[in-house]
Amino acid sequence: MLGRIHSFESFGTVDGPGIRFVVFMQGCPMRCAYCHNPDTWALQGGKLMEAESVANEAMKYYRYIKNGGVTVTGGEPLLQRGFVAEFFGLLKAHGLHTALDTSGITFDYRDKFVLEEHNRVLENTDLVLLDIKHIDRERHINLTGKPNDSILDFARYLDMIGKDVWIRHVLVPGFTDNDEYLKRLGDFISTLSNVKKVEVLPYHTMGEAKYEQLGMDYRLKGIKPPASARVENARKILGADKVYAGRQDET
Repeated sequence: MLGRIHSFESFGTVDGPGIRFVVFMQGCPMRCAYCHNPDTWALQGGKLMEAESVANEAMKYYRYIKNGGVTVTGGEPLLQRGFVAEFFGLLKAHGLHTALDTSGITFDYRDKFVLEEHNRVLENTDLVLLDIKHIDRERHINLTGKPNDSILDFARYLDMIGKDVWIRHVLVPGFTDNDEYLKRLGDFISTLSNVKKVEVLPYHTMGEAKYEQLGMDYRLKGIKPPASARVENARKILGADKVYAGRQDET
């Protein structure tokens, strides 16, 4: 099956356990204010490639990633569920660990066809890196352009089927760096039994130049990265230092 591919990263170390081959998929329905890859948003961009060709590209680095694995990210990879399902199946045939970096925005348990498509992907997914942008629905809309209902539903569904998850949360001053909302997110995470790790990702400004190059407005212009004390505060509230049961995965 063909997929629209934005780019590859050969030796990724921040998108799952170990050294990883990272595939950036093209297309995303959200417009996160802090997104540092706005060039992945367009659904019709990128390069069309067969799943087998992308798997062959990953296998070139097998000796380096055999103890790490392959991560598919984006954009939003679950916009291309058929491709990801086939791609992960090919990787699992070679014994590689697979990680899906997603917001879960495409999930809908009420749509049988959509649910079946998500399950096809999850069958060969070892780990889901679930990005929860904001716990508050209205503030999530303000931050990303979309509500968070499907995202929280997806988190609950992954818990129900027992799929290992790392929760990721970007800490942005003035948007997500708020104790009330962090505590609400922490309370939500505490209801899930499948969470193996919580990552607090400090906001950074590295994507700002890309917006300028693309002639796009950058909503967070002037916002500085959070102070280290605020990062530690968020880590404490969200339980980032907690030792979770099961595979912690060697970062």
